[in-house]
Amino acid sequence: MNFVVPDFAPAATELFMAGMSLVILLLTVFMRQSARNVGYMLTQITLIAAALITIFTMDGQVRLTMSDMYVDDLLGDVLKVLILFAVITALIYGRAYAADRGFDTPEYHLLALFSTLGMMVMVSSAHFLSLYIGLEMLSLSLYAMVALDRDSARSTEAAMKYFILGALASGMLLYGMSMVYGATGNLSLGGIDQAIYNQAAVYDGVSSKTVLTFGLVFIVAGLAFKFGAAPFHMWVPDVYHGAPTSVTLLIGSAPKLAALAMAIRLLVGGMLDLAEHWQTMLMLMAIASLVLGNIAAIAQTNLKRMLAYSGISHMGFVFLGLLTGVVDGDRFNALNAYTSSMFYAIAYVVMSLASFGMIILLSRAGFEAENIDDLKGLNKRSSWFAAMMMIVMFSMAGIPFFVGFFAKMSVLQSLVAADMVWLAVFAVMMSLIGAFYYLRVV
Repeated sequence: MNFVVPDFAPAATELFMAGMSLVILLLTVFMRQSARNVGYMLTQITLIAAALITIFTMDGQVRLTMSDMYVDDLLGDVLKVLILFAVITALIYGRAYAADRGFDTPEYHLLALFSTLGMMVMVSSAHFLSLYIGLEMLSLSLYAMVALDRDSARSTEAAMKYFILGALASGMLLYGMSMVYGATGNLSLGGIDQAIYNQAAVYDGVSSKTVLTFGLVFIVAGLAFKFGAAPFHMWVPDVYHGAPTSVTLLIGSAPKLAALAMAIRLLVGGMLDLAEHWQTMLMLMAIASLVLGNIAAIAQTNLKRMLAYSGISHMGFVFLGLLTGVVDGDRFNALNAYTSSMFYAIAYVVMSLASFGMIILLSRAGFEAENIDDLKGLNKRSSWFAAMMMIVMFSMAGIPFFVGFFAKMSVLQSLVAADMVWLAVFAVMMSLIGAFYYLRVV
């Protein structure tokens, strides 16, 4: 029996982050309270170094390692760099905010590091086990971060809701994975894709096909929860509202990219031959997200809840882009399945960082922007902040020629190219409704 040592080089970034997280954890235990700001600096150095490692090792090749549980490719490298950039930005924005409210502790930065590590594992997973481990590492870290403001009953309530609903979604995802494993006999995404393609392990009888379909339903439901898409959106408004704004900034940005990577790995990489099934589910959830998100956002007076519901509608656009690439059933066309959705997700992350970052900056300046009406007269107090808020809202509304406009145009062009003109028209109508509450902020 020969034991083959796996090649750890493709996972150098993750191994570096895991090692540095443990080093920072040990250092903060022995640091005095006055010197614990070193933890923040070490966290930022770790994130920047991880981004540089990823960039300098990026070569565009596809490499599988660790018994095909981990894949290193261009998609993963690009998303890792973007995730690291989002987390670095979130920590910079939120440092003074967290310090003013008493939770700028070593635990805050360590949880951010562990959540980032979980996202990076998700992005490069090619196996159900590694994917689930990364997902749980991310989820458990975020649950704790939401509850960091111990003096806020609203934060504690939001953390409990997030934990309970998140545990339910993780259970659904795990149940779906077990069904797919039972139908295919594989846990690796490549093996699952091959088994479905050969129709040997799956379509021997009606029972195995039924089990596979049910498993797909549970997996898509778990994915929708992580995206915060309707009808699995129940946690989004309460968590965005109840969590400290610096934590909301993190939750509303980087995890969306990790969720997109998980969707691409699972649906396009592992279940492409079931596209006719998951496309229908994504289409229905996209329509529900656009309708519910935009209409519910109109009735909101709290700025963070409004942005939460608008985020649900933005996830509808991500789903629309994801379902357009394999509309004709062509396996080779799957590479186009995530181009427009990936561009939209990146644009949304930038807009989300900007919007919640503006709320944090206003709070740091002595003005707590809790409700939309609180922004009245902002131009008189600070014309610079007012101009920046206007740019952010115009971009999220899709006003030409801001970044949100080009992101929506990319998705609409994909829909038209896939002969889904009616969906493109519907998305435009929902965007017009959404523009109302964004312009109301301005």
